[in-house]
Amino acid sequence: MASVLGIEVILSVYIISYVIGFPANLVALYAFSVKIHCKPRPSDILLLNLTVSDLLFLITLPLKMHEAASGMEWTLPTFLCSIMCFTFFTTIYTTSLLLMAISVVRYIAVAYPMTYQQLKNSLYPVTISALIWLISAAHCSITFILEHHPSLSNSNSSVCYESFTERQLDVLLPVRLEFFVVLCLVPLLITIYCYLRLILILFSRPMISWMQKRKAIGMALGTLAVFIIGVLPFNLSHVVGFIQGQSPKWRYYALLLSTLNTCIDPIIFYFSSSIFHCTSSKSIFRKYFVKTVTVKIQGTNSN
Repeated sequence: MASVLGIEVILSVYIISYVIGFPANLVALYAFSVKIHCKPRPSDILLLNLTVSDLLFLITLPLKMHEAASGMEWTLPTFLCSIMCFTFFTTIYTTSLLLMAISVVRYIAVAYPMTYQQLKNSLYPVTISALIWLISAAHCSITFILEHHPSLSNSNSSVCYESFTERQLDVLLPVRLEFFVVLCLVPLLITIYCYLRLILILFSRPMISWMQKRKAIGMALGTLAVFIIGVLPFNLSHVVGFIQGQSPKWRYYALLLSTLNTCIDPIIFYFSSSIFHCTSSKSIFRKYFVKTVTVKIQGTNSN
């Protein structure tokens, strides 16, 4: 069980992440909704799903705050523990898969522009997003199985998804190792490859401005920061746990880095397409601006 100091650190990280991440992602959700209402790109739809994933993560965070404030004891109904853990972990792996998909789409846009034109059909990114959510949810259904399967559940536990029996670990540890390979390592390697290739292609084209090249580097570094800081340490605990035959004690603190992802992701949004510069007549920003200017001109003419 975490020490008093450790509990204070955990609770502080939760509060900071919620206070900063929730309004930031609400703004991002609003902005991407506007962008998609204009002329959506495949990456815009994927980034919108990334924002939704972060918001779902943050919605469950008050339950984690209550847990930390209770000394890491679970005093709420058991079903809330299962729902919280399922949502919590699903959004973590949805984030890694979406970031991989975004990197692939951006690489195709630069390396294979003709193929990218075919991907502009909204059906493709919507289908990809749905598959990613399905894959993440299917994997994280293990939280329900461990907590509620008659032969695995531990009704004597006073903590939420932390203290496991030997029978539970026999099932959980191999599954976690598969999580690391399929939902973390493979997406990370694909993302690194796509962004390295993208940057090399851009720097080989002298007609592209230095500003655009810097933006590409910013996207790559921001995405890799999310993986390396927020996703990788927690998933490395799966490997260590599989080798040691038990969950490592530092696993909970590694999960805090995943929590801070909700504050890092808006960096990815910033370095993405010019989302706040939508010029379509359908843009609500443009509608408001045009309406305001029209009223002022009419008022001036009437005077």
